[in-house]
Amino acid sequence: MASTTVDVVSDVADVIIENPGKTALVIGGTVATGGLAFVAAPAIATVAGAAGVLGTTATTGATISTLTGAALTNASLAAFGGGALAAGGAGMAGGTAVIAGAGAATGAGLSTVVAKKID
Repeated sequence: MASTTVDVVSDVADVIIENPGKTALVIGGTVATGGLAFVAAPAIATVAGAAGVLGTTATTGATISTLTGAALTNASLAAFGGGALAAGGAGMAGGTAVIAGAGAATGAGLSTVVAKKID
């Protein structure tokens, strides 16, 4: 197991050394979209909650899409985080992390596609 891990790390290091521009592009895209998603997480969660995409009820028992304002935002973020802290989920912080992670993964994927097209 340890030798396999060392081989993978070595292969990754070789790719980075051989393709510094492409590596910078992928890292830049990942950081940019992850950061943007982190900042926009409350708005993204609010839109998803209001549209009924989350399809769950808040800890209070209310359907998320019927809430408004801060209650809608908070409940939506908590839903993305697997539920409120009191209910055993990761809460609003977890929801923010999930949205930011999805944004970063999207950026990594898209910038990798672009980097592969550059020669």
